[in-house]
Amino acid sequence: MNDYPAAITAVSHVEPVPRRIRAFLAGEKVLDTTGALYVWEWPYYPHYYIPVADVRRDLLIPEGHTQRSRRGTFQAHTLRAGRVQRPGAARLLTDSPVPGLAGTVRFDWAALDAWFEEDEQVFVPGLPTRYYINPAEVSFGHLIPSSTVTSCPYKGTTSRYWSVRAGDTVQPDLAWAYDFPTRQLQPIAGLVAFYNEKVDLFLCGQRLERPTTHFFASASSPDTP
Repeated sequence: MNDYPAAITAVSHVEPVPRRIRAFLAGEKVLDTTGALYVWEWPYYPHYYIPVADVRRDLLIPEGHTQRSRRGTFQAHTLRAGRVQRPGAARLLTDSPVPGLAGTVRFDWAALDAWFEEDEQVFVPGLPTRYYINPAEVSFGHLIPSSTVTSCPYKGTTSRYWSVRAGDTVQPDLAWAYDFPTRQLQPIAGLVAFYNEKVDLFLCGQRLERPTTHFFASASSPDTP
């Protein structure tokens, strides 16, 4: 079993998550499982589906309506912890044509306060493919150094960030580098990556489709790449 899911995978593909997953809301532990599944709802990155047996059922309030999708029938639930309520935040999959998926719960990622893989907080269950480029092949005349620093539970802490100038427009914090990544990811040391949500990337002459992720869902600063 690989530690990380494939970056671009067929829709509705399922893989087991090889780590313990926990999530919290208003100080309450909503779920705690070693049986989570990665489910690709679109090709670029997966979402967690959690076995209902590993979810605090007392925190789920049925809303009395269902929703059909290609993955089966969902029952909508409000998530309530203390005085905090998140309507529609949890969907229990009661039946599914996808083997092994019935009886799992899909939570809206942003509805919970924090997610953890093992003891490390994570900010999204999977990411688009990131391409790390030799700095000798980057035109630094278009890059403006930034003071932004982010951290990743897998790669460590970024050493450098850059905004990108294109004509008269400056896009903030679109490129970064890890000069001292974690031991397992030493090959990316010193290489430069760009948010492919905001730039056009070409691979073997073909322009890649720009993914949509939570990093650019609003005008706020990007989270960890």
